[in-house]
Amino acid sequence: MKKVLLAAALMSAGVVAHAQSSVTLYGRLDAGFEYISGLPNATYSGSTSRWRVESGDWGTSLWGMKGVEDLGGGNKALFQLEGSFSTVNGTGPGGGGLFNRWATVGGSNDQFGTLLLGRELFISNGVWDFDPFGQSNWSSASLVRGRNWPQSSNNVSYQSPKIAGFDVYGQYAFSNATNFNGNGTTAQGREDGLQVTYTSSLFQLRGLYDEIRNATNGTLGDAAAGSPNGPFSFGREYFAGANVFLGQFKIQAVYQAARTSGETGVPIGTPTTTDQEWGGVTWQATPAAALIAAVYHVNANNGAGNATIYTIGGSYNLSKRTLLDIQVATVQNSKSANFGLDANAAGPGGNSGSGSSLTYNENPLHGHSQTGVYAGIQHSF
Repeated sequence: MKKVLLAAALMSAGVVAHAQSSVTLYGRLDAGFEYISGLPNATYSGSTSRWRVESGDWGTSLWGMKGVEDLGGGNKALFQLEGSFSTVNGTGPGGGGLFNRWATVGGSNDQFGTLLLGRELFISNGVWDFDPFGQSNWSSASLVRGRNWPQSSNNVSYQSPKIAGFDVYGQYAFSNATNFNGNGTTAQGREDGLQVTYTSSLFQLRGLYDEIRNATNGTLGDAAAGSPNGPFSFGREYFAGANVFLGQFKIQAVYQAARTSGETGVPIGTPTTTDQEWGGVTWQATPAAALIAAVYHVNANNGAGNATIYTIGGSYNLSKRTLLDIQVATVQNSKSANFGLDANAAGPGGNSGSGSSLTYNENPLHGHSQTGVYAGIQHSF
């Protein structure tokens, strides 16, 4: 009798194991040396420079796990958990929690696409595929002050299958407030977007629309009149990008615009709209070595000025999982602008606050340039 029960238990375990998800643990570690000149001093009265060891300049250091269970008939159950961390000191994300980038569960069908619920990278991250430097620390995100980097909670997303070269991706993130747009009772306002992509062997085109509403009042602008964040935190965003594939070369060109609405009493120097353009070329010189050159430009209204980043760099793959990278960049500001190489928050640079609340903003002096070089190593698993 015991032998029969043991055999039955082993058979049951085999069935469960067969039906269980296929789980993959993955990650990326990025670290290197960075030098920047043109940084503000503590009192924002002059410029200084620094060397430092940095994590995530070429790409965010992260780890995660994802799984899939085949339910039969072309249906699958899916999940993904992913969080960021620093290789410099080993610390994880702040207020975003352990899985600050992804925490989703959902399902897919071979004919109808994929539906997910949970926390995801916000749809504005879709510009990544059209950024020559893949939204490295010094790239398109710098001139929108991180507007393309956020994550969204309470999210429902849908990814269509590819049909005749086209695919559609959409997100809707609930505010979870008693007002759909947000009314100050929750940490997030409504966020949503739609992305349409066409891909062929010669080129790829993408159009993207998204909006991020202020959690305080549900509007497409800052709650406080004259707040410097403006379109860098809230509002609508429009994006059109193209990739052209010419043998060893990839040519990229983008137009992007951000628009707020409902803002009043905005002082001169605080933008309510921005327009960005960028372009670049990647030369895959060998299967292991790539060289990249790009130019990024932003123009902000209401006397907030304009800025341009000129940058070159490249990578060399030591293996399929490990690469060396380098980037040299400079940002040139008009006399009323103070964009930095990093995606710094809007406002003057230097120190603010005191004691345990002391913070330092790297924005250069208005009208000044900032130049940097970064060299590092990245390993994926």
